[in-house]
Amino acid sequence: MLKVPSNLTAPVANQKDHSFSHHGDTVSDPYFWLKDPGYPEVTDEEVLSYLREENAYFDAVTKDDTPLVDTLFEEIKGRLKEDDEGVPYQDGAFDFRWAFAKGSQYRIWYYRPRSENPHVGDDWQVLFDENQAAEGLAYFKLGSLSVSPCGGYLAISHDSNGSERFTVKVQELKSGDWLETEVAETSGELVWAADSKSFFYVKVSKEWRPYLVMRHALDGALEDAPVFEETDSSFFLHIGQTTSNAFMVIRSADHVTAEVRVLDLAPAYAEPVLMAARRTDHDYYVDHAGGQFVVRSNKNHENYGIFTASGDPSETNWVEQLTGTDTRYIHGMQAFDRFIAVEDRIDGLDQITLLASGGREQQIPMQEAVYEVGLGTNPEAGQGFVRLGFSSLLTPPTVLDVPIHADGTPGEAMVRKVQEIPSGYDRTEYRSERLMVTARDGAQVPVSIVYKSDWEKHGGAPLHLYGYGAYGLGMSPSFSAARMSLLDRGFAYAIAHIRGGDELGKGWYTAGKLNARTNTFNDFVDVARALTDQGYAARGGISISGGSAGGELMGAVVNQAPELFKGCVLHVPFVDVLNTMLDADLPLTPIEWPEWGNPIEDADAYATIKGYCPYTNIEAKEYPPMLVTGGLNDPRVTYWEPAKWTAKMRATKTDDNLLIMKINMGAGHGGKSGRFERYREVAEEYMFLLKCFGLTN
Repeated sequence: MLKVPSNLTAPVANQKDHSFSHHGDTVSDPYFWLKDPGYPEVTDEEVLSYLREENAYFDAVTKDDTPLVDTLFEEIKGRLKEDDEGVPYQDGAFDFRWAFAKGSQYRIWYYRPRSENPHVGDDWQVLFDENQAAEGLAYFKLGSLSVSPCGGYLAISHDSNGSERFTVKVQELKSGDWLETEVAETSGELVWAADSKSFFYVKVSKEWRPYLVMRHALDGALEDAPVFEETDSSFFLHIGQTTSNAFMVIRSADHVTAEVRVLDLAPAYAEPVLMAARRTDHDYYVDHAGGQFVVRSNKNHENYGIFTASGDPSETNWVEQLTGTDTRYIHGMQAFDRFIAVEDRIDGLDQITLLASGGREQQIPMQEAVYEVGLGTNPEAGQGFVRLGFSSLLTPPTVLDVPIHADGTPGEAMVRKVQEIPSGYDRTEYRSERLMVTARDGAQVPVSIVYKSDWEKHGGAPLHLYGYGAYGLGMSPSFSAARMSLLDRGFAYAIAHIRGGDELGKGWYTAGKLNARTNTFNDFVDVARALTDQGYAARGGISISGGSAGGELMGAVVNQAPELFKGCVLHVPFVDVLNTMLDADLPLTPIEWPEWGNPIEDADAYATIKGYCPYTNIEAKEYPPMLVTGGLNDPRVTYWEPAKWTAKMRATKTDDNLLIMKINMGAGHGGKSGRFERYREVAEEYMFLLKCFGLTN
């Protein structure tokens, strides 16, 4: 095991008396003070001092590992095409594309008047340079980038500190001048009105809840006007534009229930029209093209269906065109003038299905047995093709354009781009597998594995196991260029498709939430045991990692079965579940209750969460080495969750295995923002994993 250096002393966080009581139960929490009472502003000097001490300890522990981190970073960077560029696309009066300049951290966006073929010619003009916008900033993230329908203005939104509070700016393209008015504290989403005289955006509250749709007039003659406000604190508000560009979609939702309004973008001051009033557990999404609304709804089956409505969009006029089944999960769609493109998953395998007039359906054929595929950039309702993104454990990300014939059938796919690996990549040097593991309750859990072709079972080689298992977000068997740094050093890499994700449909998701949440953790542990028993790893020879809700997973499984794991990485981990779900003032708490349960009002939910909450259940026993990360500006998993976990774990565990934490003091949930800088953090993680197995190069 990776041990604490004998010449260094780890920080020790103060313990202060604090307890809370609910449903007749009292819990002591001596590290509660690490939550700054002024959050989202973090100014408490004792809190900041402790975080700095942990960062200094991280630096001291890893100081001698800088050459290994540099080596890994250069390897990963060498697999990135420095002057990479996106596939051009057409939208309205313009062609668009993006590209990186060599050595740049951020994209440059280009445009030109619409051409006959966007894939030829070099007469591009710079539309927006993210590198210039990011100059002097420790963090930069572009939210939206949208040219007005008249072609005269560019609207962008950006986040400059990782807090996910975006500022909207507008530029007059002809002059290059930025308008004086800026709109701060937004979600980053924006939609232009059809006359280009105004745009819509979403305000976020002090607690970071997107709650209010506003209209902003460019001439400044009127104050920004409210369009729709979501008053239920458990619902977040989002806006988007239909593929037809005719409507704005206003969607209020928590994790299980949605309510959608559509607003006609042509009239100067139209009113939003309700499609289906919210009712618990009815979830739906809306698009529009070809003169009809297209709806993906779970009203008739938990695995959703596709509905259409012409004219009046209210629910009474919806006509079902495609029905999900127990083995067919419809998880996405986009409307076009001549067809509907559906993202579905049949027996856990991704498909793209085309729905043409008359209800005829046709699947687009794929060339591999195990892969991920989804809809790509398809901005125009009238385009005669559908753009897809394809990847597998062995195939780098690939952009495909599939022509759609007049009868709605697909033609032969045209490869527009395959991610280039400049340092070289030969897929024949790698192998992949898909296993089914029997969990303790009999459920069959899929597992995807990739390794070098000379890797052998029962050889005692390192195995890294990754998982997430929450919110119905399935982890696809996709390609990772960075992962090759582990595979080339003899690792096998496995993804556990555990309950809580949606890999096998919505039922797979619901079987890992609320009072069934422990299925997620048990699945992961059972996968680790099965991989060990089947010779994919030696006893105790598995490293593991997960982030956010996947960080919660990591905390729960090291509490349950620490002996299985050689090392554990917890990225921005949601480990203080009980405290967070009891704090209704946090912006993400009310919207999270349908996922985890409401322990304030429900005694059973309280007992369930307390029973698995990673932070609450830390025990005086041996744990594997751990690397913990967090972000001071993270609004999703607040910084004090990894901080409290680290403080309590260090004070409670009985071993001398290494525990280090790194809090990014200038970023949020996603870590650093530059395309190279984020990979330095990956290199630090891989360094830690290698050292857990005694590997030093």
